[in-house]
Amino acid sequence: MRKLMIATLALGSLGLAACGQTTGDRAVSGGLLGAGGGAVIGSLSGNAGAGALIGGAAGAAGGALTSPGTVNLGRPAWR
Repeated sequence: MRKLMIATLALGSLGLAACGQTTGDRAVSGGLLGAGGGAVIGSLSGNAGAGALIGGAAGAAGGALTSPGTVNLGRPAWR
């Protein structure tokens, strides 16, 4: 069960990691989103701190390793 939650967290973090145009922006936003998601999932399994660390690391890595063209979210709502 624990491995399933970690895998879900990693996939979720990578899916949310491409928010931003620069590598630094994507790493920071991915890390923050991953930490938040990891804390939520970690609290369900009993250790929110460990979940936040794992999720933050996975999100930051996913954000840093993606390019701005990897995820096309379409036309922004404000345009």
